[in-house]
Amino acid sequence: MLNRNDIFQTLDMINKRHLDIRTITMGISLMDCADRDIEVCCQKIYDKITRCAKDLVRVGEDIEKEFGIPIVNKRISVTPIALVAAACEADSYVPIAKTLDEAARSCGVNFIGGFSALVQKGCTASDWKLIRSIPEAMAVTERVCASVNVGSTKAGINMDAVAEMGRIIKQTAEITSDRDGLGCAKLVVFANAVEDNPFMAGAFHGVGEPECVLNVGVSGPGVVYHALQSVKGQPFDVVAETIKKTAFQITRMGQIVGKEASERLGIPFGIVDLSLAPTPAVGDSVARILEEMGLETVGTHGTTAALALLNDAVKKGGVMASNHVGGLSGAFIPVSEDEGMIAAAEGGTLVLDKLEAMTCVCSVGLDMIAVPGDTSAATISAIIADEAAIGMINTKTTAVRIIPAPGKVVGDRVEMGGLLGSAPVMPVHAEASDLFVARGGRIPAPIQSLKN
Repeated sequence: MLNRNDIFQTLDMINKRHLDIRTITMGISLMDCADRDIEVCCQKIYDKITRCAKDLVRVGEDIEKEFGIPIVNKRISVTPIALVAAACEADSYVPIAKTLDEAARSCGVNFIGGFSALVQKGCTASDWKLIRSIPEAMAVTERVCASVNVGSTKAGINMDAVAEMGRIIKQTAEITSDRDGLGCAKLVVFANAVEDNPFMAGAFHGVGEPECVLNVGVSGPGVVYHALQSVKGQPFDVVAETIKKTAFQITRMGQIVGKEASERLGIPFGIVDLSLAPTPAVGDSVARILEEMGLETVGTHGTTAALALLNDAVKKGGVMASNHVGGLSGAFIPVSEDEGMIAAAEGGTLVLDKLEAMTCVCSVGLDMIAVPGDTSAATISAIIADEAAIGMINTKTTAVRIIPAPGKVVGDRVEMGGLLGSAPVMPVHAEASDLFVARGGRIPAPIQSLKN
């Protein structure tokens, strides 16, 4: 059972410092839903999701009420649909996206992830069908999230897929132009994607996962920020130790809630993703943590070093609190979802090149960034290639979630609401990358991939 003393110790953090469980995410295998008839496949998918996840929201709400712990989102991740639908004799997987949306709505969850393809070494016919279904799928669904893994340390970077994803992102923005390109906020392009990530938009249920599993994503930038206020002016050793201790407390709460939820649902407990996930709320910002270390504004010189310390200390503290840490685990830097990042971007201190440098040492990559609507597909592909290269060389997960906002220019703002927040439109380099992207083929895996 849940240890109430552990919960009481965190009540002050919850009430005053924005501590929450960001998500409980149920992973569901859909491998047994494959069928040549897409209508039969859709029915199997709907039946299985609604059967497995019928109590997910209720259990989450019960735990919230009983112990006063906010669980902001209840989510589902499924087997990458490009695998599940490979047997279908259909030209488009949009009907499956609609089925996922209907199942998510029936279960009452916030999002469902897994409209995905894993193409780091090449694309099957099914992968291409899924990728080319993404724009319409993102336009006609509310809760479905898509992801495509285009590179890995072991395989290199699939530049044909990278080139196509630039075009897909542009199409997705255009087809959802009435909502400022909101469809792109539900689409992420990965390198080294992980199979147990509970966070959207990149969650999918990997083929190495069990039939059904519960993963938890914690948060708490406000708690870390508050803790650092007590060590002003002290050496970085003290800063790191303070973050470690705070991360332990945050992760411990996630471990306890995850185990409790898995027992009530009767499914295995998977992992705690101990990422610091910000929100647009004041006081819940990763940027403000970095500034508390002594930076006048995030994005200035020293920002990458401060972020490296934060990310490392969070991981070190979190692994002591949970038997199974996974997912992405570290510090997220989504521009639109962090009020400090938004302020720095609007002030001109935080630019795309600096964000790219920061992604070398944090959990994911260029996340929730708005760029001018006339940004070319080739430029977007080149941005994806840069991030994939960082992930490939450094053996880490990197990603791009970028919104070429239709009709918007630098200085405008894209409003998405809720946890997605609002993003200032940031400039990109005007010089073309078209010939680079057009080469296609595969960037070979680095020498460090040869570890066997």
